[in-house]
Amino acid sequence: MTTDAQEPRRVRIGLVVALTAALALLCCGGGTAAFFLDGLNGSTNSQTFGADCGKQGLIIDPNHTFERIGSLGDVQMRNAATIIAVGQKLNVPPRGWVVAIATALQESVLTNLGNLGAQNDHDSLGLFQQRPSQGWGTPEEIMNPEYSSRKFYDKLMAVAGWEKMQLTDAAQKVQISAYPDAYAKHEALAALIVNKLADGAARAAGSLVNLRCVFPGEISASGWTIPVRALVGSGFRTADRPNHFGVDLAVDKGTEVHAASAGVVITVQCNASSSNGGPWSCDIDGSAAVRGCGWYVDILHAGNVITRYCHMVRRPEVTVGQTVTAGQPIGYSGSSGNSSGPHLHFEVHLNGDSSNNGAINPVPYMQQMGAPLGMTAPVGTTSP
Repeated sequence: MTTDAQEPRRVRIGLVVALTAALALLCCGGGTAAFFLDGLNGSTNSQTFGADCGKQGLIIDPNHTFERIGSLGDVQMRNAATIIAVGQKLNVPPRGWVVAIATALQESVLTNLGNLGAQNDHDSLGLFQQRPSQGWGTPEEIMNPEYSSRKFYDKLMAVAGWEKMQLTDAAQKVQISAYPDAYAKHEALAALIVNKLADGAARAAGSLVNLRCVFPGEISASGWTIPVRALVGSGFRTADRPNHFGVDLAVDKGTEVHAASAGVVITVQCNASSSNGGPWSCDIDGSAAVRGCGWYVDILHAGNVITRYCHMVRRPEVTVGQTVTAGQPIGYSGSSGNSSGPHLHFEVHLNGDSSNNGAINPVPYMQQMGAPLGMTAPVGTTSP
């Protein structure tokens, strides 16, 4: 585990804060008639959403031969399987498996490293580079992947609120590394590994015996949640609206909007304008003739993914530079800007590109992350 300013075997990478580009002038106008069910009908049956969010009762056997992922070979994949198997035995939810594997990717590239002599970082050993001198155990214990995994989980589970934290923050609470931002870059690969080895469990919520895609108010193992409980309305770049770079989620004015994943707020802005480019307040309802996204928020997540939340009823409840957790309230839905009725316009952008060029269809992306848009909560549950 890194504790000083030297990092001979690791490369530090910080969270890149992307500059937002100009929004498209047209967003969600066209009247409330534009709301239509876009493939998802609000069913609570996870099979409706393609499911694949973990197989109930699946127990990982690290002795199997696993398919390689990229440059990770059989030994590394078996180490990953051991980390998952230990998490299962300890009843750690799948989010913990993702955090643990991302940590091991950073610390050892999932290799059970022994003492590397002059290249060794103090007395760090094993998958998680745990140090005997810091109370993690004897060298022989730490070199046992099952033991080192259990020690990692013991500390992780003792961290209050770790499930909603940014992965890199949760890992840092355990590791106390000199490079606390380094874990974030491994989140996507860690989720992919969990999905491959545990049949889609990185898209799951719930316990080992009840893995399923998340309902509103829950966070998937990949660290994502549904921003509002709503049906999907107008879709992404449809034939009649080719410049619609997100989806509309039909909610009443004043509905609490939640961060879809942990990250850093990079934009809080009102960009409404009149049809001739003149000023227009975001504190009043817009219309199809008004331009812009109204009050909106951009959040930068791990992997340089950006989410956007448009048409809020008033100035959002967050500020630029603020770190938010998955599911944290960030504002309230409304109809500001280019909008003909209350709703949340939601976008996903890749590669840190906040322009229209970086926008992708949020529906398949959110389903892949285990938080299908359009899902409504079952009876007895609440919104995030």
